[in-house]
Amino acid sequence: MSTPTHDPHSGDRPDRGTDTATPGTDPTNPSPASAKGTADTADPNPAAVDMDEPPAGGSFARYFLRKLGGAATSMILVIVLGFFAFRLLPGDPVLKIAKERPMSPAQIAELRSQYGLDKPVIVQFWDYLVGIVTGDLGESYVYRKSVSSLIGEYLGPTLLLTGTAAVIAIALGLWLGQLSAWRRNSLFDKLASSTSLIFWSVPTFWLGLILLMIFGGTLQWLPTGGMITPGLDPWSPAGIIDVITHLILPVVSLVAVVYAQFLMIMRASLLEEMSEDYLTTARAKGLTEDEVRRRHAVPNALLPTVTVVFLHIGGLVAGAVTVEAVFSWPGLGKLTFEAIRGPDLPLLQGTFVVFSAIIIVMNLAADIVYRFLDPRVRRA
Repeated sequence: MSTPTHDPHSGDRPDRGTDTATPGTDPTNPSPASAKGTADTADPNPAAVDMDEPPAGGSFARYFLRKLGGAATSMILVIVLGFFAFRLLPGDPVLKIAKERPMSPAQIAELRSQYGLDKPVIVQFWDYLVGIVTGDLGESYVYRKSVSSLIGEYLGPTLLLTGTAAVIAIALGLWLGQLSAWRRNSLFDKLASSTSLIFWSVPTFWLGLILLMIFGGTLQWLPTGGMITPGLDPWSPAGIIDVITHLILPVVSLVAVVYAQFLMIMRASLLEEMSEDYLTTARAKGLTEDEVRRRHAVPNALLPTVTVVFLHIGGLVAGAVTVEAVFSWPGLGKLTFEAIRGPDLPLLQGTFVVFSAIIIVMNLAADIVYRFLDPRVRRA
């Protein structure tokens, strides 16, 4: 006789594919919580979501417009501040001009009217705003030339000086910073860190004066001022070499102070990365210490350094005022220094707006570049 295959208790167990009602609930009307749980587990491939993508509504266009709006607001405040702050400077430019040659009271009044200084302040401010929008920054009291043309003439030497100093300072600071962090507590680290701290605390103009007295005065190895020897063509081979020799002292003065900041920031950033587990994994794969540092640790440590680099590039241009004055470098810094002695109000206002605009643009560029480098910023 065959054994029956039917389980007499099979009716007591629910089928595996059927839902069971929990006590106190209506199986025909599931609670919202249970419905939500069903919906949450319905995603067949949750790993397909890209965690690096910005959330809904966090597009690059919106991010860029928000940062651009902040930059525009800062620029408006700079323009307003640049007008009223320089009106508080001591000295009357018309009276200073009158001291240089004999002038009657009628001529002084005519000169004041010519410069628009006899108008109410609010009218002068309106003319100033219209000039900025139209690109007409007025006429310099000292040079008797258009401020816009003067800025265009002196901007090139400033960009040459600060651009050269920025490239050298960034390369030197980041290179020494990552070596110092990787060899922390070694003799190299102690020497590099202590030297950078010393240079970081030194005023740029003071260091420039010391270098000028030693290498330009006592040793007479390098020129003491200017950009090129008079009479030389700056585009000829001899002129290019002459410009380079004139560049050495002002560039060293800027680099010595700025590179130290990059070194210390890069060192601190890399030290934080050196304790991460992914570096241990990289070593376990057989990579050498040099490869671990170059391919894994340094790229991640560069993220917080990028913002600082952009900010200091803008500050480097503005900080060239004292260096250009010390070395008589024919740039915007020297132009600003001479405008302060006036006071040459249109020229001061023009250079102030240009310097501020460079810093604001660098801040905006730092925000944009950092968003592309760090996924966390894209999701913020």
